[in-house]
Amino acid sequence: MKDAVIILCGGGPAPGMNSVSMSVAKTFLSKGYRVIGLHGGYSGLFSKNARTEDLDFFIADRFWNRGGSYLEMSRFKPTDKDFEENFNLDLFKDNNIKLLVTVGGDDTASTANRISKFLTAKGYPIANIHCPKTIDNDLPLPANAPTFGYNSAKNEGAHLARTIYEDARTSGNWLVISAMGRTCGSLALGIGEATHCPMTIIPEMFNKTAMTLDKIIRLSISAILKRKLMGINYGTVVAAEGLFHDAGVAKEAADAGIHFTYDDHGHP
Repeated sequence: MKDAVIILCGGGPAPGMNSVSMSVAKTFLSKGYRVIGLHGGYSGLFSKNARTEDLDFFIADRFWNRGGSYLEMSRFKPTDKDFEENFNLDLFKDNNIKLLVTVGGDDTASTANRISKFLTAKGYPIANIHCPKTIDNDLPLPANAPTFGYNSAKNEGAHLARTIYEDARTSGNWLVISAMGRTCGSLALGIGEATHCPMTIIPEMFNKTAMTLDKIIRLSISAILKRKLMGINYGTVVAAEGLFHDAGVAKEAADAGIHFTYDDHGHP
C-alpha cells in the first residue's frame, strides 16, 4: 500500500486556499504518494464517518487557481474528551497515512500539534506540515512578503470601508468600522491607509501605555473634533478587533454596561 498524505483546511476561508492545498497535492502526487483530501476540517478526524476523497492531478489542476476552498472547512476545535472518545485512528491506519498537512490559523496549528503528539503516544507517529493561513499579516516573513490572503482581505475591506465612508458623508455622521485581527492591527491599518480614514486605532498603538476603552473613545473623539475645526462633520474610525480582546478593555466595557457576546472559543 502506498504511503499516503492527508490534507485538511481548518478555520474560516481566506483567499488562496485552493492554491495552497492543490499545490501541495500536486507536489506529493509527483513524488508517488497517495493524496487524500479531508472535508469538514478537524470534524472529519473526530468522526467515524469522515468524508474523504483521493485527490488526483486532474482535480488539483482544475482547482488550484480557483477561489474558495475545494476542501470544505469547519471551525471545529476538539476537546480532550473528543481525543479520548472520538478520534478516528482507523482512518490513519487503514489508509497508511504518514503525513498530515494542515492549512489554517493558530487554532488549526495547535490542534495539529496535539494530534501529532496523540498519535505518537498511541504508537502511530506521523509527520505534520502546517501552512499558516491568516489574513492578519502577523508572521515574521521576509520584508514586504504578506501572508496569503492579506492583500485580498485588505482590498475587500477597503471596498467596504469606502462605501461606509460615503454613507457617513451623505448622512453627516461618524461610523465605526471593526476590522479583523485578534492580536495584530495590520489589516485595520491597511484598510485605514487605503481609504484615507481620519482615524485608525490598532493594538500596537498601546505598546507603551495601558490599553483602555476610555483611550479608544478619546482617540475617536479627537478625530471628530479635528474634522469639526476643518468644517467637516463626518468621517469613519477603523478599529482593530484586537482592541476588544484586551482583558482591561473588556472589564471596562462590562462595568459600563456594555454586553459582549463570545464565541465557543472565548473570543468577543
